[in-house]
Amino acid sequence: PRVPAGYGEAMAGIALFDLDQTLIAWDTQLLFCNWVLRREPLRRLYLVVFVPFLVLSRVLGSEGMKRIFLSFLWRMPRQHLEDLVEEFVAHHVPRSFYPSMLEGLAEERERGRRLVLVSASPEFYARPLGDALGFDASYGTRVEFESTMPLFPDFIGGNNKREVKVSRLLEEGEILEKGIQEDSSGFSDSTVDLPMLELCEEVTVVNPGEALRKIAESRGWKAVCPSRPFSNRRAMALRCLKQICGLDAGSAG
Repeated sequence: PRVPAGYGEAMAGIALFDLDQTLIAWDTQLLFCNWVLRREPLRRLYLVVFVPFLVLSRVLGSEGMKRIFLSFLWRMPRQHLEDLVEEFVAHHVPRSFYPSMLEGLAEERERGRRLVLVSASPEFYARPLGDALGFDASYGTRVEFESTMPLFPDFIGGNNKREVKVSRLLEEGEILEKGIQEDSSGFSDSTVDLPMLELCEEVTVVNPGEALRKIAESRGWKAVCPSRPFSNRRAMALRCLKQICGLDAGSAG
């Protein structure tokens, strides 16, 4: 955790970044799933467990479905998982990330702001991704497991999404209180990140949907639209489906 401003020098400014579809066009959970399944095809059997639960997605919510989705890692030893993460990060950083957003990250660094990645993605790969991208700190959903991954792992502190992101920033000492932070900026593609974005003096929305675009316009936020590696939503959905099944050769090295 950071040293609170009352101790020694005051805190530097802070730049808060979402990960999926903000710094990179993809959902990295699907991207990592594809990476694993391409190397261990038998793990595609997780679909036998995952697919039937899709009909209950509204009841289970994003946290429940994420726990079930992670069944593709069932019984994987921690060291092997870490090795796969290392390879995954080495392959995708920086090649799969928006060049313009990496430039924006460098600009925030030059401005002297502390770079903080705040993602709903599992922390076991979000943190190494953040390290490779040059973040000062990276926080994701903390997946609870010991030596091997359980079938439906629990999350320490819940799914790092919506208001949970703000709570995590407070817990880690990245911010001392809620409200707009001095010398701060925020970057996201989604309305679910509004609690985090509302901490920031300067906000940039990335390829925003209609709802976020209207909010950005009403609040004077900046919008950027980096070029995505798919032509439309249908093409993106097809690639995502391939990634869930471990059939996307183009993103697996």
